Amino acid sequence: MPSVPVPPEIDEFLRLPNPAVVATLRADGSPHTVPTWYDWEDGRVLLNMEDSRLRLGYMRRDPRVALTVLGGGGDGWYRHLSLLGRIVSIADDDSLEDIDRLALRYTGQPFRTRDRKRVSAWLEPDRWHGWP
Repeated sequence: MPSVPVPPEIDEFLRLPNPAVVATLRADGSPHTVPTWYDWEDGRVLLNMEDSRLRLGYMRRDPRVALTVLGGGGDGWYRHLSLLGRIVSIADDDSLEDIDRLALRYTGQPFRTRDRKRVSAWLEPDRWHGWP
């Protein structure tokens, strides 16, 4: 598995608003996976979720996570990339700036739900693998 930083073609792939799945670890060590929006900036991944989501508690307990990004278009999931690393920061998104950033990236519109507490987490990958 190659370590980071990723080569330019991987960086380019991660800059696209592709579908993704984040994996966290439950207390018993079993994986917990959910689809997610993400953004790629300076070799790190921005994630955002409601403060009640199970994955947030799992990230706080054990920062080891993986993100698998699936290619869009005609290649579908045959183009994919997984980033393995750690959550390096978790902070409240009181202004909804981060979730709006992700919503604009994926939908072109600000995030619709404005009355729930949101939290942002930054994933710093150590290594990657895939077929972009």
